[in-house]
Amino acid sequence: MENAGFRAFNTIVNTISLNYWQILNYFINISTNASAKSFNTKIKAFRARFRGVRNTEFFLFRLTQLFA
Repeated sequence: MENAGFRAFNTIVNTISLNYWQILNYFINISTNASAKSFNTKIKAFRARFRGVRNTEFFLFRLTQLFA
């Protein structure tokens, strides 16, 4: 298939080759990045509640107080 010149297939092969260990990690350890996505969602909701961030230092301080 690689020699046939199908660009879409080559893209899939490259993606799997680059992420081989992460794919195996999921099936071996049933490990996902769900906790990171959940934390990212909490940060976005917190930021949206205050309609943006003006003082970055205070924003980071409040994040550490609430979620750490």
